[in-house]
Formats: sequence, structure tokens, C-alpha cells
Amino acid sequence: MKQEEWNLLDRQALGMIRLTLAKNVAFNIVNEKTTASLMKTLSDMYEKPSAANKVHIMRRLFNLKMGEGNLVINHINDFNTILAMLESVQIKFEDEVKALILLSSLPESWAATVTAVSSSARDNKLKLNDIRDLILSEDVRRRDSEEPSSSTSSSALNTESRGRTTQKGYNNRGRSKSRAKGQPKFRNDIVCWNCDKRGHFTNQCKAPKKNKNRKKRDDDESANAATDEIVNRS
Repeated sequence: MKQEEWNLLDRQALGMIRLTLAKNVAFNIVNEKTTASLMKTLSDMYEKPSAANKVHIMRRLFNLKMGEGNLVINHINDFNTILAMLESVQIKFEDEVKALILLSSLPESWAATVTAVSSSARDNKLKLNDIRDLILSEDVRRRDSEEPSSSTSSSALNTESRGRTTQKGYNNRGRSKSRAKGQPKFRNDIVCWNCDKRGHFTNQCKAPKKNKNRKKRDDDESANAATDEIVNRS
């Protein structure tokens, strides 16, 4: 490859890297003319194994905690990213230590899984790859078991609701029938004021209505007769 071709490719790569950087970072590499010098500047800024940088990355590792309901794959990716950052500043952990840190970063809902793994290991050393695969498999199992249980719960609620509605309707029909059975006996004791017959109310009577004036005259005559009788007895 000719030098001119190499310089062209290098400038293209340099431009692509600049486009991916945040503005506050791009200001620090504005004077870099080659990709090699740009990468060296970035390495000195963010991968320099200073005590402050090491403390910052270690704090990120030990504060890493998976939230309840979060995706396990995202949590593992964050974990691996921090480990890579630590290795860039010459900090490396044994494989078992990595596995233990990953287990300790799981939420409380995973406590039973963590206990089972710890108990099954006994004197054997844990391996990060094995723990990672186990966590991913357990996450798949949990998600598969949640879907049927949700459907079952919904079906149970619907069945219970229908049962209550049916029972309510049955009780209402039962009470209606009870009232219907008791009504004939109650009606037999009713006397209509219009026709003097039993079994219905006055407002339900089909007989011609009595003349109120005639009734009044009858009442007056009865009253006069009663008065005359009292006078005669005296």
C-alpha cells in the first residue's frame, strides 16, 4: 500500500472516531492529526492506571447491583464491561472471585439460587462461565414460568367472577320465588273496600266504583237511625 493511500485511510478513520466522541471529549483531541496519536491521548486520559481511576472503576464494580425485574443479559454485559476496564488498568481477579462477585450482585429474589449454587460447589472452585450460563438459564426458566401462571390467575379471577354472578342470580331468583309463594296466602286476607271481596286491593278492583255521595247518604241515614233509637230508649 502506498503512503498516500495509507494517509487517506488514516484520515477517514480519524474522522469516524471523532464523530463518535462526546463534545467534552472531542475538545481534548482536537489537535491530534493521526489515529495513533488520538488513541494514545484517549488511553492516557481514561486508561491511565492512576489510583483515582482504579478507585473509580472498583467502586463501580462493587456498587453494581441488578434491579428486580431487570434483564439479566444487560446486567452481565455491564459486569463484563467493568471487568474489561479493570484489566486495562492492570487489575485482574481470579476466575472464582469474578464468579462470586457476579453472584453477590444478584437481587434478593435470586437468594435461593445463590444459596443452591454456593452449597453445591462445596470445596470446588466456582467458574465464571459456569455461573454466567446458570444465571441465564435460570432467567429463561423464570420468564417461561411467569406467563402460564399469569394466564392461570386471570382465568381463576374470571371463573370466580362468573361464579359470584351466577350465585347472586340464583339467590335473587330464590327470593323472588319465595315471595311469589307467600303472596297468595297474604292476598287471601285482603278485603276490597269497593266490592267487599277478598283477594285484591281496592285499586285493583274491576267492579264499578261505588258512588261516594250514595255512600255518604247511607252513612247519614245510619247515623240518624242510631240517634232515633237512642232517643226512643231514653
